[in-house]
Amino acid sequence: MSISREFNKGIRLTLVFWLLTAIIYPLFILFVAQVPFLKEKAQGSIVENIRGELIGSALIGQQFRSDQYFHSRPSKVKYSQGKLGNPTGISGGSNLAPSSPQLLQRIIEKANQLKEENIQPIADLVYTSGSGLDPHISVRAAQEQLDRIARARQLKPAEIIPFIKKYTEGRFLGIFGEPGVNVLKLNYALDLDEFNRQQNK
Repeated sequence: MSISREFNKGIRLTLVFWLLTAIIYPLFILFVAQVPFLKEKAQGSIVENIRGELIGSALIGQQFRSDQYFHSRPSKVKYSQGKLGNPTGISGGSNLAPSSPQLLQRIIEKANQLKEENIQPIADLVYTSGSGLDPHISVRAAQEQLDRIARARQLKPAEIIPFIKKYTEGRFLGIFGEPGVNVLKLNYALDLDEFNRQQNK
């Protein structure tokens, strides 16, 4: 075969693969993403409040500091928020070794803070996740915060338990991981419930 024929063959293969990978495949994925039960996740699972304002993504954790809110899992990257609250695009853990004095100090400080709030310092309320963006806490971590939330919102713990159950997501494919409570959805549901109760007074 001549060099020019091989060159032309290479050009044609490049164009075919470019067409498949750069146009056809992305368009196919875009089409699949518009299927009703996938559309929300494909668009970032953005949660809006009652006024239509964006309050975050159900797929990415964020910090909640008010006593009225369930605390999220700690995050080394502060849930990808920069100094001015703008997304940094960063994810990941601290990569500190178990013997690190810095890690030990952070864990002790966090455990003491939780004890001051009468919360048992269990693992996912003390340790950060590998991604630093985890939107879930364990059911036990939510239950540990139940009394604090009830006091802050002037509710009975039994009134909050149904919300925890509603926003507890099961294992992936029914077998992987553990059930987790989506903190953003849970906190917003409590706000919405409080708003509805005030409107009905």
